[in-house]
Amino acid sequence: MGVTPMRVLAFLAALLVGMTTLVAPASAAPVSRSELINRAASWLTANNGGRVPYSQETNWTDGYRMDCSGYASMAAKLSTPGPNTVQLNTDTYTMRIEVSAMLPGDLMIDSIGDGNTRHVVIFHKWSNPGKSAYMAYEQRGGYGTSYRAMTYGLFGSDEYVPRRLKNISGW
Repeated sequence: MGVTPMRVLAFLAALLVGMTTLVAPASAAPVSRSELINRAASWLTANNGGRVPYSQETNWTDGYRMDCSGYASMAAKLSTPGPNTVQLNTDTYTMRIEVSAMLPGDLMIDSIGDGNTRHVVIFHKWSNPGKSAYMAYEQRGGYGTSYRAMTYGLFGSDEYVPRRLKNISGW
């Protein structure tokens, strides 16, 4: 049983099938872009009509951490309490994309530093035709859930990188 071209092709086909099925951890339910954005927006009023407060130590009533990565995990339907920012920046949950390819529900992640400097925001849409800013949802220290214009990751002057969640399942 030597190596034949057919065996090589069969091996490569099996390898490709295996790679395409490794899209996200088993606990990551599929989520559409619109569902992810709606879930992110829900924390703007989830606290009796107000935003969910920020905390790195406490979980919200849905079981997710009340920090930026817990918030992004909640919106993306990842397992509770959610992976941290460093974990979200790995190929387990996301893949690197170009800024120009960003779509609603993609993430902008800074995984460098410590728990007080790392951050993740959820891209919603470009805020102007020149794409010099975008609207994003975030869970930020000292404030809680917000929706505002941002420029993180656009000009190469910070550590933010655009990433796409592997459990995104369409619009």
